[in-house]
Parts: sequence; structure tokens; C-alpha cells
Amino acid sequence: MNEPARNGSFVSAVERIGRKIPDPVIIFMFFLPVAWLITVFLGGHTFETTGADGEAIEYSINPMHHAEHMRWLFDNALVENWLAFGNGVLGVILVVMLAVGVAERSGLFGAIIKSIARWIPQAWLPLLLMFLGIMSSIATDAGYLVLIPLAGLLYAGLGKNPLIGMAAAFAGVSAGFSANLVPSGPVDVIVGMNAQVFAESQGIPFTRADGTPLNAATMNYWFILTSTFVLSVTGAWVTKRFVQPKLEREPFEIPDEVNLSEFEVSAEERRGLRSAGLGVLAAGLIIAVLVIWPLAPYVDDEGVRHSPAQNNIIFLISIFFVVTGVFFGVAAGKFRKVWDVADAMVGQMNTMGYILVLTFFCYNFLGLLSYSGLGAYITYLGAETLMAIGLQQFPILLIIGFVITTAIINLIVGGLTSKWMLLGPIFVPMLYFVNPAMTPDLVAAAYRVADSATNIVTPMMTYAGVILAFMRKYRPGLGFGDMLLIMLPYSIVFLCIWTVLLVTFFVLGIPLGF
Repeated sequence: MNEPARNGSFVSAVERIGRKIPDPVIIFMFFLPVAWLITVFLGGHTFETTGADGEAIEYSINPMHHAEHMRWLFDNALVENWLAFGNGVLGVILVVMLAVGVAERSGLFGAIIKSIARWIPQAWLPLLLMFLGIMSSIATDAGYLVLIPLAGLLYAGLGKNPLIGMAAAFAGVSAGFSANLVPSGPVDVIVGMNAQVFAESQGIPFTRADGTPLNAATMNYWFILTSTFVLSVTGAWVTKRFVQPKLEREPFEIPDEVNLSEFEVSAEERRGLRSAGLGVLAAGLIIAVLVIWPLAPYVDDEGVRHSPAQNNIIFLISIFFVVTGVFFGVAAGKFRKVWDVADAMVGQMNTMGYILVLTFFCYNFLGLLSYSGLGAYITYLGAETLMAIGLQQFPILLIIGFVITTAIINLIVGGLTSKWMLLGPIFVPMLYFVNPAMTPDLVAAAYRVADSATNIVTPMMTYAGVILAFMRKYRPGLGFGDMLLIMLPYSIVFLCIWTVLLVTFFVLGIPLGF
């Protein structure tokens, strides 16, 4: 009789702690003056680290209250430390979101989900929902706002507890967020390009362990591609082994406002899907022409081979989303004039206001860390501590330790981008200094594993309340603690299996990406 109370107390404690954690924007607004103040006291302090070539590098912390350094801070606040930070990483993120917005707001993703699900045998539904959930990360909010409600409708239409389908879809969308078959999605861009900035700001080579240069947007691709299939199968097994047997015994209701015909593919959507097939061909032709002609590989005067297509893969993927989305939207009647396409982009940009505010304070904070030398000093202290306890000899323990640390932090601090901005600048260089096998791509992959796996069991996840509201349609009175207990098996199994997969890649020397 006491078990529910204990569970409720635990959940309440997590919620109370989470509510006391300020928003990441506030955190960076606080960090910026604190970092400036620390440089006042540590200004002039020198220390040495070992560079990539084994030579000693001497650092000195700049006292930021001196006039010349204060001028630097103001002169660079708007452009160099924000808009141009990391060679314009913010602009790249915005371009990707523009392209995805056209495909998402045309209705393409929802139509694909409904069309596929109608023809799949019931035994394969958990696997399908897991796979579609994982793939939906390329469409940002579409997985949460489209797939999960549709999964509930699908199971309701079959006379099964809708929460079974919603749980499987939620696990795929959120716990499998960092896996995908499509390279250079929004997550890849955000994590990869910032990882490059974090590494290069402290002299860490942006390469694999064998010295091969990394491509920021695809450095984890082979790992996330493999993860897509591993997590789909794992999630389907968890659904059938733990979630479905439990929920099949519990009551549910179909509210009057829920129309099971909503899961049917409309005539407009069928017409749009046929047109989208032509859009795929058109997009493929455009990309092929670009790759063969202006973006073809070439060798420069110094004998160095360049691959413009690979360097512009983000732009090429964006073309694919825009062209396919436009073909669907026009045929389905969603896009009747050019402004409708522009309006889809505007609507997507309306969701990016938080990112703009966050990056302004975050990138200025990171710029100050880099310019003052304080970031290098923090890395130096952390690396010295880890080496003092002998972890440099155990890279696997470093990987597992970082995964566990990130997973715990994720329970009380939401947001992939904000946490990466907090942890990346410290751990990317720190772990490399402790052991050079801990390259930026490996640290980024470990972060993605931990951040995704625990998304479904934290009240701090952005859509936790939304998903709870969706589930309450079929089970009024469902609490967050109840939802947590439904999703907990996915989180635990995903975290274990995914970490083992990452360690296997590392031990066998399999490249994480290209």
C-alpha cells in the first residue's frame, strides 16, 4: 500500500527540484557577469597544458575589467560573439529549420505517418511506431504534436488501450531523439557544429582518433544510423514485454470529441503524397546536378582534394525538404500561392525565438570564456582532477561516467541545446586532455545517448505536459507519476543498450560517422 506513496513522493521531489532550476537563459545571464568577475580576481594567472602535438602551451587569464578587454566585450557582443559565433553556426541552424518548416507545415509528415500505419499488421505496430518516432526528429515538433496523438487514435480504432501506442510513439520521438537515418538534421547541426566550436576554441583537433578530419554535421552518422535500427527493435521489445501487458489490464475511455476517422488519409493528402513522390525525384535531380557540376570534387593548385558537396550537405538536405514539401503542399491545397510557402517558414521561425535569446547570452558567455582564457583554465582543472584519480587509463569508464552525469542532469535541466551549451564547452576539451581517445565526435555521441534516453522520465522535458494532456483524453486523472512509471522501462533499457552500442563502436574502432 505504501509503494504508490513512495513513487508519488519521488516524483513530487523531482518536480520540486526541477521547478527551482532557472531557465537556461537565466543561467547564462547569470554566468556571464560571474565569469567576468572571476577574471578580475584571476587576471594574470598563467598555467600550461599539452597541445595536440605534445608541446606545452602556456595560457594567461585576461583581466576583463581592464579597458582594452572591456572594449573587446562590447565591440564583439552582437556580431562576432553571437551572429558569427563558430563561423555562423546560428545561421546554419536557422536555414535547416526553415527547410524543415516547409515540409512539416505542408502536412507531409502527418500524411506519411497515417498512410504507412494503415497497412501494417498489428503485431508490427510497436516496431513501426518506434521507427516513425525516431525518424520524426527531422521534423522537430511533428513527432510530439502529430505522431503521438495519431498513435493513440490508431490503437483506439483497433479497440486497444490508446496509451500503448502513445507510449511507444513517445519513446521513439523523445528517447530516440538523437537517432535517425537522415544525415545533417537539426540535432546533427546543433550538436556537431557547436562541438567543433568547443574543440577549436581550446586547440583541440577536430578529428577522429586516427587524425581523419571530422565533418560537423555527419561526424556521428554511422552511429545514429545503427542506433535507429537497434532502438526500434529494443523499443518494440520493451513495449511487448513490459508496457503492453500492463496497460492491457487497465481501463480506458474514448471521449466524444475524439473522431477515429481523423486517422484516415484524406483525398487531398493522397493527392499530396502522389505529388510528393514527384517532388522526391525533382529534389534528387536538383541535388544530382549540383553534386555533379558546381559542387563536384576538385584538386586545388597545392594538390589538396576538396569535396564541396560534403561540405554543403546541410544545404543539400534543406533543398530536399523544401522541394518535397512544396510539391505536397501545392497538391494537397495547403500551398495556394508563394506566400503560403513563405508563411510556413515564418511560422517555423516563430518557434525559434527562444533559441535566439538563448544563443545571445550563451555565445557571449562562451566568447568571454575563450577570449579571457577562463574556459581553458576550467578545462585544465577538470582534466587534472580526472588524471589525479587515474581515469586517463580507462577511457570506457570516462564514456560511461559522462553518460551517467548527463543523464542525471537531464532529469532537472531540460533542452538538448541548452545542456550541450553548458556541458560541451567543458567536457569536449577536458575529456580529450585526459585521454586523446576521447575525441569530439565520441563525446558528442555520448551526450546524445544520455540526453535522449532520459527525456521521457523528466518533468523538465518541454513536451512532458503536452503528452500527459494527450494521454488524459483516454485516461482522465492520469498523473505525471503514472506516465513516468509507464515510460521508465524504455528509459532504463535504452540507456543501457545505447551505451553498450557506443562502447562497442569505440572498442572495435568503428568510425562514428564520416
